[in-house]
Amino acid sequence: MNIYVRSMIAGFAATVVLSLLMIMKTAMGIMPQLDVISMLSGMSQNMMGVGGAGIGWLAHFLIGTVLWGVLFALLHDRLPGSEPIMKGISFGILAWLLMMILPMPMVGAGFFGLALGMMAPVMALILHIIWGAVLGIVFRMLPAEAVVQA
Repeated sequence: MNIYVRSMIAGFAATVVLSLLMIMKTAMGIMPQLDVISMLSGMSQNMMGVGGAGIGWLAHFLIGTVLWGVLFALLHDRLPGSEPIMKGISFGILAWLLMMILPMPMVGAGFFGLALGMMAPVMALILHIIWGAVLGIVFRMLPAEAVVQA
């Protein structure tokens, strides 16, 4: 299987797990102000004039599957760790860092989301570590591209 297809499938699976955790977090009333779907919807509304929960979820899955999936494939061999799970966790931390310094300030949450409270970056980091672990595990489970011997 092509490494990009493999990493996008892994990205999709990891995003499903992340989404379930986000829904559970909200249902339990934990950090309700850390609502990534609303943030993505608001960004879409501001940038393109189209918003809503459906757009937020679509953006969430496109980012987790395509953007991060392809980037994981491109960086896979350069990421620290010898096991795919460690590479996935490393990549999850990188994704968290980028989220904290780019989109968080864009949505008014401040650098590292600190305008949402001190727990926002911690909660986001935990979720990204889990996302990265699932990414690495699923990536490892999928068949690698066959090597043709001459």
